Amino acid sequence: MDQLLGKIEPSLVLVEGYTNTVLAAALAANKRAIPIGQVEAGLRSFDLRMPEEHNRRLTDHISNYLFAPTERAKTNLLKENVWGKIHLTGNTSIYAVIQHLTLAEKKSRIMDKIPFKTFVLATAHRAENVDDPAFLESFMKVFSKSPLPIVYPMHPRTRKRLQQNKMLGQMEKMRNVLILEPLGYLDFLVLMKNSSLLITDSGGIQEEATAPGIKKLVLVIRMSTERQEAVEAGFAKLVGTDKNNILAAMHEALESEQKLPSVSPFGDGTAALKTVDLIKKEFT
Repeated sequence: MDQLLGKIEPSLVLVEGYTNTVLAAALAANKRAIPIGQVEAGLRSFDLRMPEEHNRRLTDHISNYLFAPTERAKTNLLKENVWGKIHLTGNTSIYAVIQHLTLAEKKSRIMDKIPFKTFVLATAHRAENVDDPAFLESFMKVFSKSPLPIVYPMHPRTRKRLQQNKMLGQMEKMRNVLILEPLGYLDFLVLMKNSSLLITDSGGIQEEATAPGIKKLVLVIRMSTERQEAVEAGFAKLVGTDKNNILAAMHEALESEQKLPSVSPFGDGTAALKTVDLIKKEFT
């Protein structure tokens, strides 16, 4: 990244999220005194077991421009006395879903691979989950007793951990579970729209599920979330990693007719446009 920045000499480095690569890019830009803009600033789980929590805090505190997706995120930044300029923009993931869902429904053929009329879409990849054999065992029990069939695009990390713990073969034999290879964005959007329920430890899915055209309930198999807005709005429910709690939440969600809010708590889908306009004003 340092070599790339030295070659192209950008006026600004935009990063989004809280992965190791986001922090690496931000640090490389910081060392070269290149301004940094964090497009997803201020998200906090307050759970220091998560490597992502360290990454997002460090990135936010060396960023010159902080584009907060929600009022809660903005408040977090203000409480931490960050040095950069804070702007409330909404979340770009909502914009992405609105922009691509129609295209996804035209181009994707993923539903041709789904043998179930109704299904639960599940994902799991976080280190604090899948690196723990107890979690994997709990996850397997949930799949085996699920009230609806499971469609499961499997993350490479999860596959590796299942293999190491000699559980992959057992999961592959489950008749109510369809294991898929990792999917592209368009295919995943279509699966989200056609699912009855989402189960995930992902952060982005908690946002995407609130977008117009998707609007699905998400059961978050974690002990904490940095998308608390989704929980408060009723789009997401923290259910932890215990199999009994997850299964009880699944039954409750599928048996009740819960009406989800008409508006996403993550903005109206104009975050990208607002962010671009703010950058233009800074650099023109």
